[in-house]
Amino acid sequence: MRRNHLISSRGLIGLIGLLGLMNPMSLNAQPRQWSLRECCDYAVSSSISIKQRENQCRQQEIQLSTAKNSRLPDLSGSVSQNFSFGRGLTADNTYSNTNTSSTSFSIGTSVPLFTGFQIPNQIKMNQLNLEAATADLEKAKNDIRMQVAQAYVQILYNMEIADVAHRQVSIDSMQVVRIQALVNNGKASGSQLSQQKATLANSQLTVTQAENTLSLSLLTLSQLLELPTADGFAVERPMIDEANEVYRAQIPSADAIYAEALGLKPEVAAQQLRLKATDHNIAIARAGYMPTLSLSGGMGSNYYTTSKFSSDPFGTQVKNNFSQYIGLNLNVPIFNRFQTRNSIRNAKIEQQNQQLQLDNVKKTLYKEIQQVCQNAVAARAKYESSTVAMQSSKDAFNLMQAKYENGKANMTEFNESKNNYLKSESDLVQARYELLYQQALIQFYRGHDLQFN
Repeated sequence: MRRNHLISSRGLIGLIGLLGLMNPMSLNAQPRQWSLRECCDYAVSSSISIKQRENQCRQQEIQLSTAKNSRLPDLSGSVSQNFSFGRGLTADNTYSNTNTSSTSFSIGTSVPLFTGFQIPNQIKMNQLNLEAATADLEKAKNDIRMQVAQAYVQILYNMEIADVAHRQVSIDSMQVVRIQALVNNGKASGSQLSQQKATLANSQLTVTQAENTLSLSLLTLSQLLELPTADGFAVERPMIDEANEVYRAQIPSADAIYAEALGLKPEVAAQQLRLKATDHNIAIARAGYMPTLSLSGGMGSNYYTTSKFSSDPFGTQVKNNFSQYIGLNLNVPIFNRFQTRNSIRNAKIEQQNQQLQLDNVKKTLYKEIQQVCQNAVAARAKYESSTVAMQSSKDAFNLMQAKYENGKANMTEFNESKNNYLKSESDLVQARYELLYQQALIQFYRGHDLQFN
C-alpha cells in the first residue's frame, strides 16, 4: 500500500514556519539592535554639523564676554628712548653742538563713563544672539533626528519586504516538495514540477533583491550615524500592538498643532530672538548722535642726558620728574558725513529683513505641519483599508490553497492568490509603520521626543 505524500494546509503552514526559522540570517549571531532613540542620540553626538553649531555657540559666548568686558578700564604702559644729535638750544639759551638722550616711562588707564548707551545695548544684542545660536543648535539636532527617523522607517519598510520575499520562498519550496511527491506517485507531470521550480527560482531572486535593498538602507542610516561601517548594524523593530491607541487616536487639526509649535520649535525662537536683537542694533547705531564721556589717568617719569653737561643720576631724575595726571574726556559729535544716519537706516532695513525671515520660518513650519496632518490622515485610511484587504486576501488564499491541493485549481491561480495574500500582509505592516511614524511626527511638532509608541 503506497503512502499518501499529500501535504495538508495545516502541515504546509507549519513547515513554512519551520523554514522561516531556518533562514540563514537567523543562524548567524544576532547583532545588537539599535532603537530609534539610540540612533537619534548617537547621530546627534557624532554629527560634524552639530559640532560646528556648538563652536558657533562658543563664538557667540566669546562675543558676549567681550561686550561685557568693554565696561572695564583698560591699562597700558609705554617706554620710549630718544637720541638727538647736532646743533641745539642749551639750558643757558645758547646754541651748541650736543648729543642728547631721553628716556621716558608712563602707565595710563581709561574707563568709559557714558557711551550713549552703546555698551549696554551691545551686551543685550550679543546675549540675544547667543540664545538664537543655541536655538539654531537645537534646530540642527532636530533636523538630524528627522533624517534618522526617515531612514529608520525606510529600513522597517525594507525589512517587511524582505520578510514577504522569504515567506514566498518558503511557500514555493513546500509546493515543490508537494508536487515532487505527486510526480513520484504519478499524479502530477514533470512540467508542473518544472513550472513550480521556476516559480521558486524567481522567488529566490526576489529575496536577493530585497536583501540588497535592505543592506543599502542600513548603510544609509549607518552613514547618518557616522559609523565606520554598516557591518553588524541592525535596528530594533517596534512592537506592533493592535490595541495601541495610536491607531485610533484623533488627529489634531493643523491649526491646533501650529499654535503649540510656535511656542516650542527652536527655529521660530531663533528668529524671534534675532528680531528682538535688531532693536538693540538700531539703538547702537543711534548712539553715534550722542556724546561720550571717559575718565583717564596715568603716571610717568623721564631721564635726560646731554653731552658736555653733567646730569643727575638716573634714580634722582626719575624721582624728581615723576608726575601723575587725571582727566575727563568729552567727545561731542557734530558732523560725521552722515555716517550715523546711514547706519541707522541700515539697521532698520536689517530689522525689516529679519521680520520677513521670521514670517518665512512660520509659513514653512505651517506648511510642514499641514503636510504631516494630511499624511497622517492618509496613513490612517491606508491602515484601515489594508486591514480589510489583508483579511480578505487571507481568506481567499486559504480557500485557494485547499482547492489547489485537491486538484480543483491550477498553479497560476494558486500563485496569484498567494502573492496577493503576502503583498496585502506586507502592505498592512507598512501601513502600521507609516501611521506610527506620522503620529510620532505630530507629537514631535508638539514638543515631544521623536519615538514610536
